[in-house]
Amino acid sequence: MNNPIIEDAPIAGRPLQGQHAVVTGASRGIGAAIAARLAQLGADVSLMSRSANQLAEGAKRLQESYGVRAEAVPVDVADEAQVAAGFTDATARLGAVHILVNNAGIAEAAPFHKTDRDFWQRVMDVDLTGPFLCIRQVLGPMIKAGAGRVVNVASTAGHTGYPYVTAYCAAKHGLIGLTRALAREVARSGVTVNAVCPGYTETDVVEHAVANIMEKTGRTREQAIENLVAHNPQGRLIKPAEIAETVVWLCLPAAGSINGQSIMVDGGELM
Repeated sequence: MNNPIIEDAPIAGRPLQGQHAVVTGASRGIGAAIAARLAQLGADVSLMSRSANQLAEGAKRLQESYGVRAEAVPVDVADEAQVAAGFTDATARLGAVHILVNNAGIAEAAPFHKTDRDFWQRVMDVDLTGPFLCIRQVLGPMIKAGAGRVVNVASTAGHTGYPYVTAYCAAKHGLIGLTRALAREVARSGVTVNAVCPGYTETDVVEHAVANIMEKTGRTREQAIENLVAHNPQGRLIKPAEIAETVVWLCLPAAGSINGQSIMVDGGELM
């Protein structure tokens, strides 16, 4: 079976040249870092999120920095109609999608007794149903082409439990289950499906958690961060660039045999 991702890969310095990557949640943090690394390796990139202005700025930076095509495609991944329209727009501009990175997510916290149905559904819609809807838009064409990469950004919360984020943990466990089941289903098609599971990372989400800890406990910022990284043997927050490097490795030609995996990027928190 022909595999364009492997057979047509250009020069070593830009192995993803000619590939079209879609990254959700791409306006900042981990998603922006992933989009930049994909562009650095030659991929054309469609950046998706709800933040239109930030997306436009990010697309412009990628074009100027790496000489690739980059498009801003405002999409709420929890809205099925917006997802369908967004992918139609992205493929019209940059062609068929070769790489999908499902990074969009929310991490709202509440005690279980305050997690009502609306709260639960909001987290599920973005963190689990959103990736499902996006995958549905690209999987058929990928299978037909005999090649493709789907990478779901999950979390260590997909492998263990954390207090006060029951909905988030459930959604991320579900995302890893989706990853594993779909990886087996399409294993002979040339498409791979994997998950990357960050620990606490230097993002706006973690900054919000730090502020929340400070407000509720009176701890300093340094003490709040120490609380978050207490179970990380390296004693630090993960950097977005470290997540991006792992995600992009899964998209490279040499990673064709990596399938159905959920790779921890957490300093050894979970072993």
